[in-house]
Amino acid sequence: MTFTKVKQERLADAITRQLESLILEGVLRPGDRLPPERELSQELDVSRPSLREALQKLETAGLVETRHGGGTFIKNAFASVLSDPLTDLFERHPEAALDFVEFRMTLDGTVAYYAALRSTEEDRAILTQRFRAIEASHAGDDPARDAERDAEFHLAIAEASHNVVLLHVMRSLLELLRKGVIFNRNVLYGQQGARELLLEQHRLIYENIMKRDAEAARAAAQAHMRHVDKVLRKERVTEARADVARRRLARYAADVPELDGGAQTRS
Repeated sequence: MTFTKVKQERLADAITRQLESLILEGVLRPGDRLPPERELSQELDVSRPSLREALQKLETAGLVETRHGGGTFIKNAFASVLSDPLTDLFERHPEAALDFVEFRMTLDGTVAYYAALRSTEEDRAILTQRFRAIEASHAGDDPARDAERDAEFHLAIAEASHNVVLLHVMRSLLELLRKGVIFNRNVLYGQQGARELLLEQHRLIYENIMKRDAEAARAAAQAHMRHVDKVLRKERVTEARADVARRRLARYAADVPELDGGAQTRS
């Protein structure tokens, strides 16, 4: 049997590796502020010079940033890699929003499937909190708040999947939604009965994950995104028809000037 020599790991490298794991696993999230250097070195039981060296490595890697007088923060490194090209794409091609929803249909189904199989008791407690937050928001009348609680719920499902790639991809896509790059999420809440339907869709996803019924959780998540797709396609058709009508009116007004005057008078 051949053995490999055990190499003693430098303390700074061990610190770096631990913090990298916490970032990768989503325990440390983008925007989180690390404890002050003195407090963090005590918590890790390491020297402050070794901690500074580790933080410098992380900053060079683009995982943290030090703000003058403000501390050290986790950067949104994964999301920026995934979302920056997509931001440009969607801004130039708004019609690609439907492709986004089609991709989410597959992604959300997979995430819910693994969450049902792998979620720990702690994950399930978080999911319950997130779903209760959706219910509480529903009791009010604020579509923007509904949309935020929606995003938090889907992110909690991604965390419960215990797949770091799925987690960071989902986080980057939800960030695009928050920025309004893809579409105005309030469109989903604008129709009569829409909020009640969305609440029930989220309830079905939640309940199937809690029952650990992976296939049913996947089906519920995909059905939810199919509904989103249907609403967006309807909105796209409505906008296209309105655009055609406006262009026709402009053409008629050019051919019959008094029509334009009459339209202006009536408006």
